Amino acid sequence: MDESLVPLYQSWLESFASREGGTAGTVHLRHGDALKLVAAINIPPPVLNAVRTIPHGKGMAGIAFATKEPVQTCNLQTDQSGHIEPGARAVPVRASVALPVFDEAGAVRAVVGIAFTYEGELSTEVTNMLSTAAHALPPDGF
Repeated sequence: MDESLVPLYQSWLESFASREGGTAGTVHLRHGDALKLVAAINIPPPVLNAVRTIPHGKGMAGIAFATKEPVQTCNLQTDQSGHIEPGARAVPVRASVALPVFDEAGAVRAVVGIAFTYEGELSTEVTNMLSTAAHALPPDGF
């Protein structure tokens, strides 16, 4: 990836999270069969190290990448679905969602994660709104 684009993704993520009421978030861009972290807010350093590269199908972002569908949890701290990697519980949030972002051909080009301090399932309406907002992600440089 063109490293000069990283500040652009960071700025976009900060604006996206602020506008949508998120407390923490990530942007991963597709790089072959994996996702590469390009921006993060309020993610503890040990978790950052663990999520720099996300394999296809692993964790919330990897599952969103694999299924092409948003993946959410009502409470990151207590989720028992198997979608949450153990280290992710170090992020002090509850409700969260990983949103796939598509290219013009319909392939996943990125996954945007956003998390909130409140607990609860995000409605279909809210998830769709967040997905639409996530599709404003700037083009990638891979």
